[in-house]
This record gives sequence, C-alpha cells and structure tokens, in this order.
Amino acid sequence: MADSITRNTPPSERDLEELLIDAEADDEQVQQQPVQVQRPWLLLLGLVLVALNLRPALSSMAPVLGQVSEGLGLNASQAGLLTTLPVLCLGLFAPLAPVLARRFGSERVILGILATLALGIVVRSSLGAAGVFLGSLMAGASIGIIGVLLPGIVKRDFPQHAGTLTGVYTMALCLGAAMAAGATVPLAQHFDGSWALGLGFWMLPALLAMLVWLPQARQGHGLHKVAYRVRGLWRDPLAWQVTLYMGLQSSLAYIVFGWLPSILIGRGLSPTEAGLVLSGSVIVQLVSSLSAPWLATRGKDQRLAIVLVMLITLAGLFGCLYAPLSGLWGWAVVLGLGQGGTFALALTLIVLRSKDAHVAANLSSMAQGVGYTLASMGPFAVGLVHDLTGGWAAVGWIFAVLGVGAIVFGLGAGRALHVQVSSEKV
Repeated sequence: MADSITRNTPPSERDLEELLIDAEADDEQVQQQPVQVQRPWLLLLGLVLVALNLRPALSSMAPVLGQVSEGLGLNASQAGLLTTLPVLCLGLFAPLAPVLARRFGSERVILGILATLALGIVVRSSLGAAGVFLGSLMAGASIGIIGVLLPGIVKRDFPQHAGTLTGVYTMALCLGAAMAAGATVPLAQHFDGSWALGLGFWMLPALLAMLVWLPQARQGHGLHKVAYRVRGLWRDPLAWQVTLYMGLQSSLAYIVFGWLPSILIGRGLSPTEAGLVLSGSVIVQLVSSLSAPWLATRGKDQRLAIVLVMLITLAGLFGCLYAPLSGLWGWAVVLGLGQGGTFALALTLIVLRSKDAHVAANLSSMAQGVGYTLASMGPFAVGLVHDLTGGWAAVGWIFAVLGVGAIVFGLGAGRALHVQVSSEKV
C-alpha cells in the first residue's frame, strides 16, 4: 500500500535522532529483531577506528601537494584532478554499498574495503604518477562505500544511543582529518623529506582498524530483507534543493581539504604551518557540527541557520585568501565554525525533509551521490583557475559563486516542508 507523503510539519527532535542514522543506511535492510552485541566495547572501538580512517586519505594530500606535483611533474590542472578524483569517487561508488552489504554482509564488506583503502594508500605512495591517481581512486571509492555502511551498524547495534554515537562518529571523522592534515608534513620531514612515506604512513591506521574490526567480520549479523520503492523523488523540486545545497557546500569543503594549504604556502607559509592551519580549522568543526543541528531545530525552519553558517564560511574563506597573515588563525577558526555547521545542516536537512526512514534513505542516496559528484568539480576548478592565472586571487570568485549558490538552494531546502513522494513495500 502506497504511503503518500505531503508537505507538512517536519519530524520532532526525537524522530530526528532516530531518522538521522537511517538516512544513510540501506533502506532495503531492516532489523528482524534486536541484535545482542556480545562485546559492545570492541564494536564501539572498531567503529571509532574505522571512522577515523575515512578522512586521512583526503586531507593528507593537500599539505604535500606542491611536493607531489614537483616530484611527479604535474601541472596545476593535473594536481586539481588529483584532489578531485577521491571526492568524485565518494559519489560514484556510494551506491555500491547496499549491493555489497546484501551479498556479503556489512561487517565483511567493511573489512574488505579497509584492505582496499590500505592498498590504495600504498599504491598512491609508491607507483609514481600513474599510482598516485590510481591509489586516489581506490581510496575515494573505499571511503564512499564505508561511509554509507557505518551509520546503519550504529543504528542496528546501539539503537538506544544512536544520537550520541553519531556524535562520536562525527568527532572521529574530524579527528582523522585533522591528524592527517597536521602530521603529514612532519612525517615526511622525519623520513628525510619523502612525501611518499609521509602519505604512505596513513596505511597503518587502516591496518589497525582492520585488526580490531576482524571479530565483527567473523561474527556478522543476519538481517531480514524488506524492499521498499520510493516514487517521485527525482522529480521533486525540494529534493533537488537539498541535493544542490549538499553538493555546493561540499564543494567548498573539499576545496579547503584539497587546496587551502597550497593557497597558504603561496601566501608565504611553510608547508608545516599550512598543514597545521588546516588541521586547526578542522578541529574547530567539532563544535559547530554538534551544535548547529541542535540550534537549527529550535526555530520554525532552517533558513536563517543556513544563511548564517554559509556567511561565516565565506568570511573564513575570504579571510584566509586575502586578509593579513597576522590574523590567519582567527580566520581559520571562523572557517571551521562555518564549515562544520554547513556540513551538519546538510545531513540534517535530509532527515527534516523526509517523513520516514525509507524516504530519508533514498533522499540521502540522491543528495550524497549527486552532491559529491557535483562537489568534485570545485577542487578541479580551483586547479584550473590557478593554472590559467598563475596565482590564487581569482579563486575568490569560485568561493563567491559556490557560496551564493548554496545560500539560494539552501533557502529552498530550509523551508519546513517534506518532499512529495510515495513509498510502498514490494
């Protein structure tokens, strides 16, 4: 029987916590009965370590991008492609996650994909110009698949603490990104200036996560499969507004991951200093990524919050690009506060614009699949503009276009409405 979804009041705060996990989970797998976790502490440790590995492959490249480009003879456009490729793979490979999970089980898939991630990091660090692109593709694909599966496991095995553990999961993501951004250059210097060893080091956390996750892959969990079909989502204007907001704010985020250290090095910072600035900005995101969704649900809709966090983000970006270096750390803090809020709101909008978990799962797939594919164009555009102009000043126009676009579509996505779709069992 079809369930028509009308544009009415969004879910309550309690419903938001329940849906937030399911928005990223496989909508064709629902729990048959509560799962008894034998060693919850070990599962929790495994989840944290796996989440910790979902950003280092992305954020470790930026601080040494100049050295990589010089060592491999890459021009700015090719370097832009190097920062674009992993982000593109986040969107392209995420739809494979539920297919693999239904065939092999989520725990086994995560173990296998962690191995692929570790191998990708090795390939990127050791096989020259071809290897750096192939390894980046492998890493991006791995992160895209694991990122879809983890939240569903949290919801299934810790249903009473889903909201709290989602916060822990988000903090682990930010911590992993900050560690890699801040430590890669010092690691390279420790290894006699070898950027390859500095990048390759991040294989070790992936191997550690595999070791801790191994008991989960051996145990596995049986799930009862129920298929749902959601109709009309791709024709719904509100769904596209949510998707485009996700893509545009993500584009700014991955420009920061991929290019901010290079921009700061161009302004006179050392690679170590530039990496630490990026690391500090990412750490600040912990504050706003946890607080922004809570504050946004206190108003009648999210439009004011969306405009506010994007204006803060743009202020931080322009400050890092144009303001005197004496105030750089202040602008990095502003940037972190803004970007942590924009990302958290983008995920929250997926839930608030959906009436149930099945719609949220499909809207999440659309918003993240299309959104991350769109987001990958931002880092490439920055590399192209830098290649054409020989400097960084013109990059501010890219920031402005993406930021204004995110505000425009965010004003539509932030209205207190639901997407107009129908869902039915099949």
